[in-house]
Amino acid sequence: MTRFIALVKKETLQLMRDPSALIITFVLPPILLFLFAFAVSLDVRNVPIGVVLEGDGPQAQSLAGAYAGTPFLKVTPARHRKEVEQHVVSGTLKGFVVIPADFDERLLNPDSGAAIQIITDGSSPNTANFVAGYAQGVFNNWLAGRNGSGRARGPVIDLQQRFWFNPELESRRVLVPGAIAIVMTLIGTLLTALVVAREWERGTMEALMSTPASMLEIILSKLLPYFLLGITAVIGCVFLAHKVFGLPLRGSPLTLLLVSCVFLVPALGQGLLISTLSKNQFIASQIALMSAYLPALLLSGFIFEIDSMPPIIQTITRVIPARYYVSSLQTVFLAGDIWPVLIPNMLAMLAVGALFFAITFANSRKRLD
Repeated sequence: MTRFIALVKKETLQLMRDPSALIITFVLPPILLFLFAFAVSLDVRNVPIGVVLEGDGPQAQSLAGAYAGTPFLKVTPARHRKEVEQHVVSGTLKGFVVIPADFDERLLNPDSGAAIQIITDGSSPNTANFVAGYAQGVFNNWLAGRNGSGRARGPVIDLQQRFWFNPELESRRVLVPGAIAIVMTLIGTLLTALVVAREWERGTMEALMSTPASMLEIILSKLLPYFLLGITAVIGCVFLAHKVFGLPLRGSPLTLLLVSCVFLVPALGQGLLISTLSKNQFIASQIALMSAYLPALLLSGFIFEIDSMPPIIQTITRVIPARYYVSSLQTVFLAGDIWPVLIPNMLAMLAVGALFFAITFANSRKRLD
């Protein structure tokens, strides 16, 4: 134990003297959280569209007023579609709605064809779907209002939407937990990937191997400081997310801390595996970025839905620890301590971590070759 404590103390001093590790732990998390909380947003508001009012009928003017009154669309009025077509081509407008000159007559005669025309810019599919769906929704709500006033026949359907866990549909509440997972991936995997490689580059690995310490003691002494560093970082991230960025924490802080501790097992294991396979810090950092950071960003469900990915990619995501960590963070923050969701995620992270450590110890020998 005295030998192990001495190794931990040595690794801790080395860690505290490393500016890059301190920057990644204490400077990078607030920057990433701030960017994902305020700069990056998946919410679509004030989308610029054109409303072409070709006629002056009372119903047509009423519908044009309904479009102008919605807070989600920024309407540019026009009298002819040629006035807005060039703006769509240049990207100034994301689409336009045409209210034809015979709009009032079309309402009275459903067999005459579509009452309005909706044209969107398909170069941005997500925005195009939003514009088309919301433009159609405004029209349907306007028709429902007319039906309610008795000016048109037909049943009135009252739709009342309810959104669980995120009633305001704020993308910040989804992005910030994912940002915490990215931060923990960087701290757990990237920093750990440089540990053993740094010893080889500095020529101190030979000195460590000449000591009576076993390989297990050497590895554990290197992991413990980074484990404590990761816990410190996640506490700071949760404080910023809850107190500064206003993210609700419906679960227990202890549960969140437990989930984070479990995630550090595969994160540290992956970083240590990379570190033992590479004796060069640059190569180790590149492997860590490609095998940990990019999958955590793209294949964890953080930004892109896993269910919308091809089946083979969905299978690959099952060995990415960040997938289970992002899901667990979102559950604790937005829903609470839902153990039927958290326990399978934690077991999956422990299984992946056990695989990484098993491969690491199988390839770790106290020898110089």
